[in-house]
Amino acid sequence: MTVNPGSSPLRHVAVIMDGNNRWAKQRGLPGVAGHKKGVERVRDILDTCKKANIQVVTVFAFSSENWQRPAMEVNALMALFSTYLSNEKKKLKEENVSLRIIGDRSRFSAKLCKLIEDAEAFTAGGESILAIAADYGGRWDVTNAARKLAEACVRGEIAPSDINEALMNQTVCLGDLPPVDLLIRTGGEKRISNFLLWHAAYAELYFSDLYWPDFDVEAMQAAIADFYTRQRRFGLSGEQVSSDA
Repeated sequence: MTVNPGSSPLRHVAVIMDGNNRWAKQRGLPGVAGHKKGVERVRDILDTCKKANIQVVTVFAFSSENWQRPAMEVNALMALFSTYLSNEKKKLKEENVSLRIIGDRSRFSAKLCKLIEDAEAFTAGGESILAIAADYGGRWDVTNAARKLAEACVRGEIAPSDINEALMNQTVCLGDLPPVDLLIRTGGEKRISNFLLWHAAYAELYFSDLYWPDFDVEAMQAAIADFYTRQRRFGLSGEQVSSDA
């Protein structure tokens, strides 16, 4: 793999797993079949990223807006999420992967919240991290962080003048982890759909026409290789980056 002198280590990959329903529809299957196949793909991608020494993988499983989908589909997704938490935590533990769930849990059932808490506790301390965004929205994340900081001001713990990017970064979800280096979206759409708005400020974007269930190991390796062809400048000129390399 050829590495561009202006590239930096790939530490955090985020994925918008789009195309599950369309994949199923092409095959005359119910939408949930695509989501089930998509779960299998998460395992493959996580393994590929681990072999590439990528520390964090964050996947967009269920957005804040997905509650507007048909009730049957939402219920099926919640059931699939519960099954994943129950079935995968042991394997994640064996693979030394910590699981984190980010998002607003207030609309989840008490049973699902307990499964989340148990899975996170069971896998804690892993060398790498799988973060699952569920009932998550980037605007919600930033708004929630701003509210927490405002409440801290009211309590007298901080002054408004103390609020800066570093403090905000500590308050959003996953603020203790590296920012997103590479954001992948499958399914042919070219937008980020309110995903990790704060974290992906300088992320490289990679769009694939493949539906998520078809985004296999080879496709993931191609995305990683593409990342390392790019020059990441972070506001500098290309000449500055090259001279510092």
